[in-house]
Amino acid sequence: MNSKYLSRTPVMILLAMFCCVLWGSAFPCIKIGYRLFEINSNDIYSRVLFAGCRFAIAGFMVIVIESIREKRFVAPSHPRMIITLSAYQTIIQYFFFYSGLVNTTGVKSAIITGAGTFLTLFVCGLGFKQEKLNAKKIVGTAIGFLGIIIVNTDGLNPDFSLNGEGFLLVAALSSAFASGFIKKYSADASVVMLSGYQFFFGGIIMAIVGWVFGGRLSFSGLSSGVLLAYMGFISAAAYTIWGLLLKYNDVSKVSTCKFMNPLFGALLSFVFLEESGEIDWRIFVSLALVCVGVLIVNLKNTPATK
Repeated sequence: MNSKYLSRTPVMILLAMFCCVLWGSAFPCIKIGYRLFEINSNDIYSRVLFAGCRFAIAGFMVIVIESIREKRFVAPSHPRMIITLSAYQTIIQYFFFYSGLVNTTGVKSAIITGAGTFLTLFVCGLGFKQEKLNAKKIVGTAIGFLGIIIVNTDGLNPDFSLNGEGFLLVAALSSAFASGFIKKYSADASVVMLSGYQFFFGGIIMAIVGWVFGGRLSFSGLSSGVLLAYMGFISAAAYTIWGLLLKYNDVSKVSTCKFMNPLFGALLSFVFLEESGEIDWRIFVSLALVCVGVLIVNLKNTPATK
């Protein structure tokens, strides 16, 4: 894939949508994985081990496929970049994501994770100076966060827990910083190489920490192995493609399709986790507001007529 191909709007939209479908499927997959590997809600180190295995597999997939494509072994380079991305995109993000997901529903998790679009805008705009903030983007962000607030309220009472929805917001913030670093580093290093090795080393670190502190996975036949391999594929494919899209397009332009993340996540969680008891008016209103907010943020400015 060359820069001209990846910067074409139809291609960018299709690839971004493909990433959103994969990320949406991760919500039910993680919860199903907790059941298959017999990980209870209090077993933090088994969750860390589970996540570490997934991302080590993802990194291995990316490195092998890229080495085959390049017809040579793709060795790691730019160690500082790899370490930084491993911390933000893998270790911090998914420690809090896996820990938060076990304490809330897949449907709510998908909607809250939609906040990552708005956090990315502010982090890349204020922190990395990669985006220009304007009234349109601020209004869109406010509408999107209103959706996050609604899904976490029950009447006038907050329906929010620090170790559930709070952890998911921390994960979204870490992901926002990772997006800024990817955009910054892509000018000097291969996005695919960085993606593969940050997943591999980050996953290995998480797996070792989880194992050393007593985390264990109980494999229950072929289904558990297939699920773990598919989850590795989710990360390997989605983040590598997303990184390439960020390299050759504006951050705001790429995130145009990211409003589908909460939709796919909520829909697939509803189908595979049978969370019908969680579907009420707040879910639909929140999904609508998050999607509208992201669309407003990414609307192109219309040139003024004289």
